This record gives sequence, C-alpha cells and structure tokens, in this order.
Amino acid sequence: MNDRLAIVVPCYNEEEVLPISMPELLRVLDDLTAKKKISADSYILFVNDGSRDKTWELLQEGHEKDARVCAVKLAKNCGHQSALIAGLMTAREDADITVSIDADLQDDVAVIEQMVDEYHNGCEIVYGVRGSRKSDSFFKRTTAEGFYKLLASLGVKTVFNHADFRLMSRKALNELAEYKETNLYLRGLIPLLGLKTGQVVYERKERLAGESKYPLKKMLALALNGITSFSVQPIRLVFKVGLLVLLICLGAAIYAFISYITGYVERGWTSLILSIWFLGGVQLLAIGIIGEYIGKIYNEVKHRPLYHIETVLKEDKM
Repeated sequence: MNDRLAIVVPCYNEEEVLPISMPELLRVLDDLTAKKKISADSYILFVNDGSRDKTWELLQEGHEKDARVCAVKLAKNCGHQSALIAGLMTAREDADITVSIDADLQDDVAVIEQMVDEYHNGCEIVYGVRGSRKSDSFFKRTTAEGFYKLLASLGVKTVFNHADFRLMSRKALNELAEYKETNLYLRGLIPLLGLKTGQVVYERKERLAGESKYPLKKMLALALNGITSFSVQPIRLVFKVGLLVLLICLGAAIYAFISYITGYVERGWTSLILSIWFLGGVQLLAIGIIGEYIGKIYNEVKHRPLYHIETVLKEDKM
C-alpha cells in the first residue's frame, strides 16, 4: 500500500496567490498518485493563520470542489512557525509523510517527487536546499548567507540555504512532538532529531502573486530567535567583553598612577566623557542580551499553547 502524503501550507493573507498555488499542488498529487508513489487519499492541508482577507473563504470553496483540499483555521494570527507546527501536528494523525511548503510556491514543487523518492530510500527527513540565491536582492542574499554562517560559528546545527521546505515522516513528526518549546525555530530544531536525512537541490522562483509576509523586521526577529534559542555564545561574549573592559580600565589606572608619580597629569573632559559613554553602552548591551534570554525563559516556563484551532475542514475518509 502506498504512503499517504499531506502537503502542509501555512497561509497568511494569501487570497491573491491561492487561485494559482491550489491547482498547482493538486496537480502534484495527481502526478504522484498516477505514478503510484503516494496513496489516492493524499491531501493538501492549508493552515489559515488569522488571515484578514478572503483566504479562508477561498479555502472553503476549494474544499467543496475537491475533498483533497483540507484546511485548518487558527483562532488568531500566531506566526509562521506556530502555523506550520499546527499543520504538521494535525497531519501527523493520519498522514505517513508530510511536505511543508509556503503558499507562494517560490519553492519548486517539482522536487516533491524527489523528496518522496528519498523517503522511499530510507530517509526520515528530506531538506529542500536552494542551489543559489540568484532570485534574491543583493542585500537579502548577503544577510541570509551571513546569518547561516553566523549560526554555524555559534555552534547551531542547521542546513545551509534551507528554510522550511522539507519532507518529514510520521516517525520524525512523532519525535518532533516531544519538543515542547515555545520559542520555535524549526530550522534549528529538526536537525536535532538525529534521524536519517537527505537533500534535494532546487532553484527558488519568483513569487507568483501577492507580497512577501516576511519583511525585514520579521526576518530579524526570526534570526534573533534562532540565535538565542540554540546558543549561549552571546552571553559568553558579554563575559569576554566585560573582561576586556576590565583589563583596559586596569591599564588606564596604571597609566594614571605613573602619570601622578612623575608629576604629569593629563587633563581633558573629552576622554573622560567618552570613557563613560563607552562603559555605559557596554553595560546596556550586556543587560539587553541577558534580558533577551531571561525573556525566553519567562515564555518557556508558562507553557502556553502555541496555537488554538478554531475550525478544521477535513474529511474523515477520502
């Protein structure tokens, strides 16, 4: 018997792109079913993450036309990572394998077949990895690649040029469900599972329609979350900077003492004020970094749920 595939698609204000991406994903199911690589009851699971446009209405219409178009409506906007985990945990109940992909279909749906083949060859997780970043602007390409290199230097295990386009088996999802973290960064969490993995390389396309839901502010927030959720190196850096400043101050004290006993005392408010500002800036930076970690601890210990599901459009048996 072929495995049941669920394609999980987080959606936030995607009314412009859904009329294009929905038929495209259905064609992928048709093709893989015809090749007998997945079962005929495979489906697409869209996750409506508190959209304020007609996204939910379009999903309802799609479900009425084709039972393979399933949907989950979250009670409010929870963010991309929470919406994604909501879809994965819902699909885990009846799907043998899942593939997560964004609604804009910038990730190449053609390689989903290669992912399924890798799964049949024994891989529990298959990462979609970009071959290049030619479609990105110079700024985005430079900052994204720099971020991956920064994570690696901090000891965070990630897959270079991989976002959230991946296949996961039910076994992998069951393992992932054991992680109860509130500060989600799936790109760093999934490599920790330690299961057999594979990779497929593809070229990212231009967005089909609509606008990106990841502006610079959200990208920076995701990057900060990834760093602070998987590495304590920033706190250790604070200690090293504090030690360096202490040594500088010690050197300045020795210099002042020598100047005093030799009768030469250098006067000047500029050097004094700059020193005060420098030390004040270092202290505020240190407090900010430590505060970021304390804030994460505060969120984790409350154990609040990541999402609340309001409605599910899904047939029990398709």
